[in-house]
Amino acid sequence: MHKSRLATLIIDSQVDDIKKRKDFLAKALSLGIGDPNYENENWVPLEIQEPQPHIWLQKVKHQSRIHIDIETDNIDAEVARLQKLGASIFENKDKFVVMEAPTRHRFLCREPAA
Repeated sequence: MHKSRLATLIIDSQVDDIKKRKDFLAKALSLGIGDPNYENENWVPLEIQEPQPHIWLQKVKHQSRIHIDIETDNIDAEVARLQKLGASIFENKDKFVVMEAPTRHRFLCREPAA
C-alpha cells in the first residue's frame, strides 16, 4: 500500500514582484518568512511549524488562486486512486502530475521533495 499526504499549500499570485507581497501573507497567517536561500523572483517560502504542510508563494501568469501538492511514494498508484475518486489528469510532467478535482480545482501529485 502506498502512502500520501498533503505536503504543500501554494498561493499562486498574479503579481509583478512576489517578494513585495510576502510580508502581507506572512503577517496575515502569523508566520515568519522562510529560508531566504530558497527565495527567488518566482518563489517565496513561509515559515511553518512541523508537521504543518509547507506554504509557498508563487508568482504566476494565470489568475491568482491556491493549490495543493499531494506528496506520495507511488505517483502511479496515487493518480489511479484519485481518478477513482473522480479526479482527472490535466497534464503529465516529468516529476509530477497536474490533476483536476471534480470541483475543477487543480492540484499536483508528486514525489517527496529531496
